[in-house]
Amino acid sequence: MLNDDDDNDSQQKRGKCRRVASRPSTGFKPSTSHTRKENQPGKLPCVAEDKCIPTALEPVIGCISVAGRAREMEDTVSVRTSLCRPDITGQQPVHFLAVYDGHGGPHAAELCKERMHVFLEEELMRVSGTDSAGGIGSNGQESKKRKQNAAAVELEDGWRRAMVRSFLRMDKVALSTCVCGSVGDDCECRSLQVALTGTTAVVAVLTDKHIIVADCGDSRAVLCGGGRAVLLSHNQLPDRPDELRRIEAAGGRILFQDRPRVEGILAMSRVIGDGYFKPAVLTAVPEVSFTERDPEDECLILATDGLWDAMSNQLACDMAKECLREGALNRALYPFRGVMAAKLLTRLALGPESFNNISVIVVDLKSS
Repeated sequence: MLNDDDDNDSQQKRGKCRRVASRPSTGFKPSTSHTRKENQPGKLPCVAEDKCIPTALEPVIGCISVAGRAREMEDTVSVRTSLCRPDITGQQPVHFLAVYDGHGGPHAAELCKERMHVFLEEELMRVSGTDSAGGIGSNGQESKKRKQNAAAVELEDGWRRAMVRSFLRMDKVALSTCVCGSVGDDCECRSLQVALTGTTAVVAVLTDKHIIVADCGDSRAVLCGGGRAVLLSHNQLPDRPDELRRIEAAGGRILFQDRPRVEGILAMSRVIGDGYFKPAVLTAVPEVSFTERDPEDECLILATDGLWDAMSNQLACDMAKECLREGALNRALYPFRGVMAAKLLTRLALGPESFNNISVIVVDLKSS
């Protein structure tokens, strides 16, 4: 696994030019993300690609999913540029990115790909707009700053509520929808098949000013800014001290097999689905972070653990950044630089003994 000390150090060094809000409603650590879209011709064996041609108003994104040597492809990615124009952004477009890593089958991950962005759009459109800092009248600088701070807190809370509600709605659907497509008790399938099916989720929303990330599980979002890798999500593992306390307080147990697992089965402590462990032990409440965009931001990577098990945050950022830079200098490659970077990371992570699926999204932030 990675060295989180390096990532924490990078966040501290960049603190002067970026503010990362870390007030998750659950009391845990936050995350961060960015956006843009695109893809390329040609296919790798066992590769699923989103064909995204960028426009002048859309971010440049490359995305790829590779089955590796796993028995079944359970990963999936979702990219929705210009998802909606809610009041919370002043009617400016928001762009949606997500990576889902299923287990027990692809059922829960596929449901997330179909529904999560729909739920988030609905929740965002319900959030009322907040006064912008520039539009706040005041009789003095201190009064103005207080009103600006209050508006910023209100903005973050609005995003946080929308993300949490979207995850909880998605979890409810995953727990009630059978693999055959039937909802509730309207089918004769084995209920255990759905009860042991779940998925991780890391969802990033990019606006013109902010990056909002919500995550459950051990998929990851990493930002490259100023040449340094900044960890934007924190793996929710059963032996993480705060997660361990929460699980044990709910009556659950952490058993050590090849790694710490909830009841000796599940290697993560927050997921969508997995009804066998809910509602007491596991939760689908995501950890949410809110980050201001910065001119030094270079690229954003969202990926499942198949990538992060093979390389560090810094190496992934360095490779993606160089690939994007090379593509930006070549007119023929320019439209495809995002997917080139995603493919490069996947090829580097794959090896003769790679049994994990790998899904990667790379966002070129310099061009957004």
